Amino acid sequence: MAQNHAMKIKLSPVLALLGVCLCIGVTGARAQKLPAAITTDPPRDTSFPATIEAPDILSHGSRLNAVFYLAAGGSAHPTVLLLHGFPGNEQNLDLAYVLQRAGWNVLFFHYRGSWGSSGNFTFSNALEDTQAAMDFLRDAKNVARYRINPKRIVVIGHSMGGFIAAYTAAHDPGVNAIVMMAAWNLGAVVSRPSFSERTDSFVNASPRLAGTTPEGLIAEAKAHSAEWDYIDYVNQLKTRPVLILEANDRNTEDNRALAENLDKAGNSQVTEKYFETDHTFSDHRIAVQIAILDWLQHLPAPMAK
Repeated sequence: MAQNHAMKIKLSPVLALLGVCLCIGVTGARAQKLPAAITTDPPRDTSFPATIEAPDILSHGSRLNAVFYLAAGGSAHPTVLLLHGFPGNEQNLDLAYVLQRAGWNVLFFHYRGSWGSSGNFTFSNALEDTQAAMDFLRDAKNVARYRINPKRIVVIGHSMGGFIAAYTAAHDPGVNAIVMMAAWNLGAVVSRPSFSERTDSFVNASPRLAGTTPEGLIAEAKAHSAEWDYIDYVNQLKTRPVLILEANDRNTEDNRALAENLDKAGNSQVTEKYFETDHTFSDHRIAVQIAILDWLQHLPAPMAK
């Protein structure tokens, strides 16, 4: 026994060295696969540097608190409209900077009645606010000022924002493609017998939003449940690229149902990815960034009109 123990002690430095080498090799291989936009700042463009702006976006008389992340370079850039959830504790601004480094403009805003935007929050208002942001991106003056390619607009939404992304694309054929991150299927959720188990979302969010009560928001969602079920948007979305990112949360079943129905409808451009993580992808932020960057890179060019 003593001899065996001595051998283990002699070999341990060698094994340790091999372990270090293996770790370095694996780490190096992983680092090489990471997109440059995640790991490296691009060279500064002195004529058209990357920057952020705080534009005034008006929606039905209310000013929306918005931030516009502008990519470097003087040419027209593809642009992402980034939508947060309900009430928006996770805003995915790490993704905004990554996309900016990759050459995308990113417009991020807060719905009426949330996070400094004037007016009152309702789900209907949030849908209108998103369309106001889309109109802002297409306005000729803004296209020139912010170097926007209006034919390359992608909507990325998390949770409630994922539902809004689907709704907006279903009602606006000018949306080039959408990303739905752990998307909340608002209309379907409130119409199910199991909804009583999910009222906590309304109770927790309402105090952070102006002009709301949990009861009022629930009543609004139930009144619009038939039109706010994103599974019903399949026919409108079946010709456009859709990336569905799923987490281990209460929305996974709806996310998978949408992907399945899009596939059955003949959408060959739907991509579905599952991450074993929480609703906000808290410990998979880089994985989410890689998935979205790779998907954006392979988007087909929009058809000429």
